Amino acid sequence: MKRLKIVLPQWEGGVNPNYVLGARLMDLIVPAEQLPTVTIPVADVNAPEVLERQHGIDAYQALQGQLTAVQGVLATKQPDKVLMVGGDCAVSLAPFDYLSGRYGRDLGVVWLDTHPDISTTEESHHPLASDQVILAGLVEEDLRPMAHNVFDYQVQRLTPKQLREAPNALSDWVRGHGFKQVAVHFDLDALSPTAFCSIYPAEPGTDPADFPAAVGQLTLPEVANLLTQLDQSAELVGLTVAEHMAWDALNLRQSLSGLSLLE
Repeated sequence: MKRLKIVLPQWEGGVNPNYVLGARLMDLIVPAEQLPTVTIPVADVNAPEVLERQHGIDAYQALQGQLTAVQGVLATKQPDKVLMVGGDCAVSLAPFDYLSGRYGRDLGVVWLDTHPDISTTEESHHPLASDQVILAGLVEEDLRPMAHNVFDYQVQRLTPKQLREAPNALSDWVRGHGFKQVAVHFDLDALSPTAFCSIYPAEPGTDPADFPAAVGQLTLPEVANLLTQLDQSAELVGLTVAEHMAWDALNLRQSLSGLSLLE
């Protein structure tokens, strides 16, 4: 089985340059040193023209270029399994599309996130049927209006409370649908700021209660258990780890940046 790790420090989708350092550190953290690795270059965070809006999308050209680059790597390398290290949540788009083409209806996708991250058919086209995807960790009561199409489209979902009450719910979903392969998007903001500090809502000096979007509620051991169960219930062919916001590293870097010795 051919495996491949792709590192994409994509920041443009979330318009947040801090994701670049977060992805680079995550590349060191994820225990996959033995995997062949390709790193996709991203736009210069100091070039404001990068964020030029086209077709209603910020940084359209940069994002399109990075998407095409990942697709090209996958087409050339033809891996059976893909580890994706990001970057913002959109880094899963190309690898999951590739895995869908490779495994078809045998693939189930688990999107572990506090937010649904789904688009309308006018905004996106995807090859996955709705019953191949489940959202896990979704904090429904705090969803922003833009995310309410998760209810309109009746996307399968499990809240943190439901995951705690039924710890086997995700593996049961995989087995119940007969999926032979599974791909998991693990957005770190599915975690609670009190359980994991390297996420957006855990910025030092702020109150997570004031964060302008839903805040995660899961603990790291809970997520580790879910991932282990999924790994045992089907062949894990895709894993994305995204939205690492390394506040301590970012703040330390900023504190040292003005020193003449480092210029």
